[in-house]
Amino acid sequence: MKTQIHTDSAPAAIGPYSQALIFQDIIFTSGQLPLDPATMTFADGDIKAQARQSLTNLKAILEQSGASMDSVLKTTCFLSDMENFAAFNEVYTEFFGTEMAPARSCIEAARLPKDALVEVEAIAFINK
Repeated sequence: MKTQIHTDSAPAAIGPYSQALIFQDIIFTSGQLPLDPATMTFADGDIKAQARQSLTNLKAILEQSGASMDSVLKTTCFLSDMENFAAFNEVYTEFFGTEMAPARSCIEAARLPKDALVEVEAIAFINK
């Protein structure tokens, strides 16, 4: 049985998808764009500002589901330009640290929704 997750602390879905779904004790999030949930506009600034907003949105969804950044097992990170990889990693480390950081794929995408610089999705377990 699937359980749908929704929080007003993260952007509402801009298409036919859920912010996240839980199956048993695992949460699967949709990709989080750097949208401010209150205004549905991008965070002002460069890749660091957009990465910070995307990861803040991810954190809100995880917390709504009973998970946390510490329970993330895997992330998939999409960058519009791999030249932003080092700057993205700086912000990513603020959220995940370096010890026991999640498994990760990070790829350059030809184009992200709304021309975002970054999008991040995760798989995590529910803290019990």
